[in-house]
Amino acid sequence: MQTRNLNGLTTSAIGFGAMVLVDGMYGHVDDTRSPATLHHAIDAGATLIDTADAYAAGANEQLVGKAIAGRRDEVQLATKWGIVFEGGRVVHHAHAQEIRVDGRPERAREAAEASLRRLGVDVIDLWYLHFPDPDVPVQETIGAMAELVREGKVRHLGLSNVTAEQVIAAHQVHPLAAVQGEYSLWTREPERELLPVLKELGIGFVPWSPLGAGFLAGSADHIGTAGEDFRANHPRFAPQNLAANRDRFAPLRELAQEREITPAQLALAWLLHQGDDLVPIPGTRTPSHLDENLAAAEIVLDADTLARIGELAPAGVAAGAALL
Repeated sequence: MQTRNLNGLTTSAIGFGAMVLVDGMYGHVDDTRSPATLHHAIDAGATLIDTADAYAAGANEQLVGKAIAGRRDEVQLATKWGIVFEGGRVVHHAHAQEIRVDGRPERAREAAEASLRRLGVDVIDLWYLHFPDPDVPVQETIGAMAELVREGKVRHLGLSNVTAEQVIAAHQVHPLAAVQGEYSLWTREPERELLPVLKELGIGFVPWSPLGAGFLAGSADHIGTAGEDFRANHPRFAPQNLAANRDRFAPLRELAQEREITPAQLALAWLLHQGDDLVPIPGTRTPSHLDENLAAAEIVLDADTLARIGELAPAGVAAGAALL
C-alpha cells in the first residue's frame, strides 16, 4: 500500500472507516466478524483506522481497541469527540436523528482520556473535533485539545465537518494535520472553498463516505428499513431520488467497465487523483470488497479519463440533498 502525508502524519493512501461496524448503520453487525474485518484491513495495508466516541456510544472504540491489541505500532489511530447524546447544542438532523454537540474546552480532557481507555492505548495519533460547537469559538476548543498534544496523549489534531473559515481560525491556534468531511463524486461541495484553503495551509483532507454510502460502489439495490440502515432516511436514497441517481450515474458505471475496473475503484481512484494529501476512508464488512477498495490506490487515471469523469459527474448532479 502506498503512503500519504497528512501534514506530518504518514498513513496508508486509503484508510478504513470503522463506523460501518456499528449496528444500525448498514444493518446488523456480527460481533465475531468485525474484529476479523479490522485485522484483514490492517493485513491488507489500510493502516489509518478511523472511529469516534459517538459510534455506538463508545462501543466502536472498544471494538477497534481490542482488534489492534498487540498491533498498535502497525496502525495510525484516529478518533473524534464532541457529539453528545444529552444536552449540548443541535447542529444537524441526520439519520432522522438530532446531532447534538458539546465542544466546551473543559470537556476536551475528559473526552480524550475516555477514548484512550476504550481504545486501550497511551496515545491517539489523530484526534478530531467531530462537529464544531455553535456556542464555542473553534479556537477555544482547539486550544484545549492542544493541551493533550503537549502532554503526549495526542499526536496530531484535526477538525471534522467544518467550514474553511473555521479551519483558518483553528489552524492559527495549533497546526492541523487533517480535516475530515464528506467528499465523493456525488458530493463535491468541498471543492468550492474548503479544499483550496486546505491546500494553501498544507492540511490534509480525509473524505468520509467516499463511495456515497455505497451508492457509487453499486451496493444500493437493497436498502434496509429505518432503524437498521441509515440510508432509509437519506434524501438521496428516497425512491424517486434513488431512481434518478441510478440513471444519472449510469455513465460512470459504463466508464468503469470500459477501464476494466469496478465502479468503487473508479470513484476512489478519482478521489486519490484530486491531490496527494487526500486519504479516503471507505468502510466495508466484506474482505473481498476491502481488497477491491484498497486496489484503487494502484490505479492510474489519465487526463482524458479524469476529464470525462468530471463531465459525467459534475458538482450538483446527484438528486436529493446531501446528508449534512
